[in-house]
Amino acid sequence: MLNNAMIAVGALMLAAPALGQSSLGEPVTIGTTYTIPSAVLGGERRITVRLPLGYVEQPEMRFPVVYVIDGGPEQDFPHIAGIVQSRDMNYSFGRFILVGVETVNRRAEISPPVRADALADYTESLGATPGGAAEFRRFLAQDVKPWVEQAYRTSGQDAVMGESLAGLFIIETLFEQPDLFDDWIAVSPSLWWDNMKLAIAAPARLRQAAGGKERLYLTLANEGYRHEEGVERMVDALRSDAPDDWQWAYVPLGRSETHGTIYHTAALDAFRLLYGTTTREYRPASEMLGREAAPRTAAEQAMLDTECTAQNTTALTPESAAMGRDRLFYRCLNLDLGPVAREGNLGE
Repeated sequence: MLNNAMIAVGALMLAAPALGQSSLGEPVTIGTTYTIPSAVLGGERRITVRLPLGYVEQPEMRFPVVYVIDGGPEQDFPHIAGIVQSRDMNYSFGRFILVGVETVNRRAEISPPVRADALADYTESLGATPGGAAEFRRFLAQDVKPWVEQAYRTSGQDAVMGESLAGLFIIETLFEQPDLFDDWIAVSPSLWWDNMKLAIAAPARLRQAAGGKERLYLTLANEGYRHEEGVERMVDALRSDAPDDWQWAYVPLGRSETHGTIYHTAALDAFRLLYGTTTREYRPASEMLGREAAPRTAAEQAMLDTECTAQNTTALTPESAAMGRDRLFYRCLNLDLGPVAREGNLGE
């Protein structure tokens, strides 16, 4: 059987000083870590899973899966899981299974190869020999995804996300093995890597890309230098050469985020853009209005009783909704929350 350990955040309870006693708090569980065998990498590896609200209570439901690279319990899984849990409070995006895939030596495991004359310099500066990305992709395809799909009720809609070097891995995987995932979230990808090789090759790679309904969320912090140039080269290639059935968005966050702070903002924005849900504007009560609230009309009740569909849902921003709020009561709305994409067609 697989070993598993609960990831928990202990609730600290302070003992009364006069009693001189301490007591254990009740842990808050945010996911479960499993040790699985890996035929590709050899030995065992850890993945961490958070199931969506209602997973047990709704056995007929199947859910998309979002895989987080660098998703170990001491890596990015806990803080991304917190963002996912926020959905259970605000319903701003749909439910999905979150799977964190731990990296052990990330600089070696998820990096593309580099040119021969630069290998020694990269190895010295990274403290690891780069070039393991292809093998890590095989690990995802042959070990991780089959385990998850056998263990859980997955829908077949899969996403992968990562930041920095993991973001570079996302872009490279999109080019090398686009059928591995459907949705791609690349946060400040290190497209400066190896003299911007992947960014420079992007136009040709996109023109050669097979058809498929890929969706890409791309963002960048206040990076500068070739980090920014590489991403802009990728955006330029998407603008001119992306396949017609691809959807993508470039959401630059350089005015407000650094490389170290971007992940939270970007992850929440990506989840809302990729998995956004319909909402409604309700007429508030008299006390909030400052006047007597009008009774709900028959037409308004009919709108409220009608299921929201793509045909009867209006897309707009919270700012524009505020300007026309009185005309939007009970209508189906698709709000563009968070930062606004600079360009792309994702969400159209």
